[in-house]
Amino acid sequence: MAQTQGERGDEVAGLEVLGIRQAGPLHWNLSVPALYEEAARRHEGLLSTDGSLVCRTGRHTGRSPNDKYFVVEPSSRDHILWGAVNQPLDAHHFDALLADAAAHVAGRGLYVLDAWAGADPVFRVPVRVVTELAWHGLFARNMFIPAQGGATPFVPDFTLLAVPEFSADPARHGTRSDTCIAIHLGRRVVVIGGTRYAGEIKKAVFTLLNYLLPLKGALPMHCSANIGAGGDTALFFGLSGTGKTALSSDPARRLIGDDEHGWSDQGIFNFEGGCYAKVINLSAEAEPQIYGAVRRFGTVLENVVMDPESRAIDLADGVLTENTRASYPIASIPDAVPTGRGGHPVNIVMLAADAYGVLPPIARLSSDAAAYHFLSGYTARVAGTERGVTEPKATFSTCFGAPFLPLQPGVYARMLSEKIALHGVKVWLVNTGWTGGPYGVGTRMRIAHTRATIAAALKGELDGVAYRRDPVFNVEVPLSCPGVPDGVLDPRATWPDPAGYDTAARELAGMFTENFTAFSDTVSRAVLEAGPRSSR
Repeated sequence: MAQTQGERGDEVAGLEVLGIRQAGPLHWNLSVPALYEEAARRHEGLLSTDGSLVCRTGRHTGRSPNDKYFVVEPSSRDHILWGAVNQPLDAHHFDALLADAAAHVAGRGLYVLDAWAGADPVFRVPVRVVTELAWHGLFARNMFIPAQGGATPFVPDFTLLAVPEFSADPARHGTRSDTCIAIHLGRRVVVIGGTRYAGEIKKAVFTLLNYLLPLKGALPMHCSANIGAGGDTALFFGLSGTGKTALSSDPARRLIGDDEHGWSDQGIFNFEGGCYAKVINLSAEAEPQIYGAVRRFGTVLENVVMDPESRAIDLADGVLTENTRASYPIASIPDAVPTGRGGHPVNIVMLAADAYGVLPPIARLSSDAAAYHFLSGYTARVAGTERGVTEPKATFSTCFGAPFLPLQPGVYARMLSEKIALHGVKVWLVNTGWTGGPYGVGTRMRIAHTRATIAAALKGELDGVAYRRDPVFNVEVPLSCPGVPDGVLDPRATWPDPAGYDTAARELAGMFTENFTAFSDTVSRAVLEAGPRSSR
């Protein structure tokens, strides 16, 4: 289908795979201004004083991981790691789901985007995103790489249908609730229903790439990436709230991407054409690049509070959710890498927001320790970020992206270890959480200190300093770092009660050990011995 833009009446050519035989106006590959006009006409959002489009997602203010399914079908059945993350859905249930979703949009206007997932022409996947909300169409345009016009017709490898106003029927569709993210790898179709949270669109495509790319020899990663003046690429792994987006958006380095990348034999490539940043309490001082991007025409703000009269946004107000989000094209970040590609990484940074206050601000990891911490994917939630959480709660997300991994975790871990060894990559563990005590007692690590430790690591300034081996966490901790007081580098020394630190450190080390029992039969003895030592 040619890459034309605009309205196509009730023509449904190109949507046959979805079973859509009748629709209202089909809006193909609309420009950003046109999508703004559509969203305004349909009362889907409001324009802020800064030019961003402010929308609300209703009852779903985050992902619905318990409502994601893979259809059991011959081409993928033996590859998928079935279980709580990748729940099975019978083919006949999916057939009914897709038919009912298609009937739901009959006669309705739809917004269609033809785009690439992946900046590397060798590994990119052509995706067609079909939505019933104009602002979801704008979100998709920001997050993926719109296909440009040309003589060659665009042929999607996958088609995604997002219908938030459609409710699944558990009895008829085999789902757990009226919300569903259903992926049929054989038919190359994804159906997202019952949720307005736009992040489901982005993460569904990420999940597809996590399935497809390892089978083609490229490693998919839940990480951000940037590149220095000397051409050195760095990766930043981390779960939500660890600072992955903020720390990779560094004015001294060029951003490749903020969340999802592939690592092929040629180097690093971004999966996306934009960023999806958490913006609660965002500040101009700590995150100047993201702060500026949030206040631009073309940015979509999810669940950000806005004054109804002045149209001024309030990034500190979490009354709707702590998970306020901004979607914007990567070009909104000054001097971002336009190709979305970089060389093989020189450094990898694994971020953990340790709310127990016991991890060092920065530590060097051996290749075996890197494998251990990659499989562990540790951070800690704190009170206020999740209902019912009143004290620090350890969270382990395999490969820093467990909800999006269709294959066995060992597949991704082996690929990462092989690439680290092949390219001599240095790996660092950085604590962006608490120091001087746990959450509620200690203080949050100063972002200036975190930036200083990362800058020193990336510049090679930590290569020649002396190190000590932490007796509990079994990592190498530098004794000095430019821009960081020496006392800050030893977390035990920051606690007023050293014995209390010892107890807390052993407890967290025990949580690591307990979590890692799931991998003890699949990794080498060297990897097992590279982890924390809770008995010390």
